[in-house]
Amino acid sequence: MQFRRSVHDILQPHHDDHFLLRWLRARSWDPEAAEKMLRQSMKWRQQWEVDTTLMKWTPPEVLQLYHPSGTSGLDKDGAPVIVVPFVGFDVVGLIHSACRQDLIRMTIKVLEENMDLAAKSGENQVVVIFDMEGFNLRQYAWRPAAELVISLLQMYEANYPEILKACYIINAPRVFAIAFNVVKKFLNEYTLGKIQIFKSDPKKWKAAILSNITPENLPKHYGGSLVDPDGNAKYTTKVKQGGKIPKSYYIKRMEVPENGPQREYKTAVIKKGHKLTLDLIVADEGCFLRWDFRTEGHDIRFGITLKDEQGVESPVVRHRRVAAHQIDESGVIACQAPATYTVIFDNSYSLLRSKKIHYSVYITLPLNKLNILPTDDEEVSSHQNSEAQHSEAANSSISAEPSAVSVY
Repeated sequence: MQFRRSVHDILQPHHDDHFLLRWLRARSWDPEAAEKMLRQSMKWRQQWEVDTTLMKWTPPEVLQLYHPSGTSGLDKDGAPVIVVPFVGFDVVGLIHSACRQDLIRMTIKVLEENMDLAAKSGENQVVVIFDMEGFNLRQYAWRPAAELVISLLQMYEANYPEILKACYIINAPRVFAIAFNVVKKFLNEYTLGKIQIFKSDPKKWKAAILSNITPENLPKHYGGSLVDPDGNAKYTTKVKQGGKIPKSYYIKRMEVPENGPQREYKTAVIKKGHKLTLDLIVADEGCFLRWDFRTEGHDIRFGITLKDEQGVESPVVRHRRVAAHQIDESGVIACQAPATYTVIFDNSYSLLRSKKIHYSVYITLPLNKLNILPTDDEEVSSHQNSEAQHSEAANSSISAEPSAVSVY
């Protein structure tokens, strides 16, 4: 097909017609828009090393123990069934115990592992059960928590179009409607059309779930027959329940695991009324500027500017105060070359306090020197786009067959 020819340079051997149709449907059969979306997603996959090191990545202990989710089996057509006991999602504890990048990596890893299962069965879609029993809206009123959830939704919509076969949101309390009214603004019509919301009425939601999933593929707690060896109906050997994270994990948030990416962190004290300025020269095309930092006790103003070869200066990341003392601030942008990028940690607005900051800021090698660009004999690796491209992809119109969320 014409679309395949236009994107052949970024396709991998396993990208079949079904894969290509997902992007076309996500952009209402507009081939140019679909190509743009797919190319942005492939860059995103490259930056996050989805097809290479991420699959070998071992999550930090806190995520292995307290990230609530699990795959209990397959539905009647072979789609993996992902169960998420939301009451165990201690988002405040996770933010304080793991860096933002690892929280994103964990979400990608779960999605990729289940998409691999879906591909093997030939269904190429997933089913999700969100159990909202005990849902607490208060922790999502905390800005870093809300921002994390929104960024994960944007990432999902931009890079995993048309993969949701069905989504059952069960035991939804009345207050959940407030949260969902915010969340649905970041979901496209296709996704919304796959969602069914049930109140705390097991008779209704069990009937709906069992119409699609056989008992031997479902925990007994949700109407199936699966139990742990000790009889636990929540099937915790496969479905991690999460839970309140002990504060002993909070102090480990900046440690780098032995098998994880080795980043060199520097520490500086920015005096009151002063700035820390870092100039980074980019000589080659295909480089990325990456940053990860946190402060102790107080926020800091952060921004990035660009000076091109003509000496013209322009903003790249808008200068703003960030609560880096509450959640690690990290990001990545694609660089133009030749150019000089200036990263600024600005404490000039503070007349009373100096700020201590731990940071890692660096320019990656060009993509062609990392051997991750496609060749005739190699698969395409993957990379992340800039935050602006990410948001654009996530928020563009990607409607398929418009339909409303079903509420029971």
